[in-house]
Order: sequence, then C-alpha cells, then structure tokens
Amino acid sequence: MSGEFLLKRAAETFAERKAAYGNASELFDCIAKRWTIALGTQVTADQVAMCMIDLKMARLAHDPCHADSILDVAGYAACLHEVTSKGGQT
Repeated sequence: MSGEFLLKRAAETFAERKAAYGNASELFDCIAKRWTIALGTQVTADQVAMCMIDLKMARLAHDPCHADSILDVAGYAACLHEVTSKGGQT
C-alpha cells in the first residue's frame, strides 16, 4: 500500500467513523470524561487522542508492518487535529 493510498483510506475511514459516531471533538470529550472517572485524574480530549495513538504505536512496535495499525495512527492524528482545533474549522 502506498503512502498516498493509505492517507486516502484513512480519510475515508475518518469520514465513516464521523458518520457513525459523530464529531471527534465531542466524542473524545465524552471519552475523556469517562476516563477521568475511571482513572480518578483529569483526562482531556487531546490526551485521549494521544493515548490512542500510543496504543497503536505499541502494537506497531510488535509488528511495524501491520497496515491496520498504521492506518489507525493516521486516523487518530486526524482526530487529534479536530480535538485541538475544536471541531476542525482550520
């Protein structure tokens, strides 16, 4: 899979997830609230996105060729952008 194809596929997947789960900023805010309760410490939406990227990076450390995890890193990076720009208006 070429890098260009991977990014196109990541954009398609991002759009599919947005249709299924709503705006990344709102979803990651919701996840952050749940993790705050579960962990007993304040968690932010951008931390959620970074932790999800880190999860995928840990999996890639085991198998750096796993295309699904590479795709997910790109998708979570897009989520991080939306979360930090509060909805992706930039």
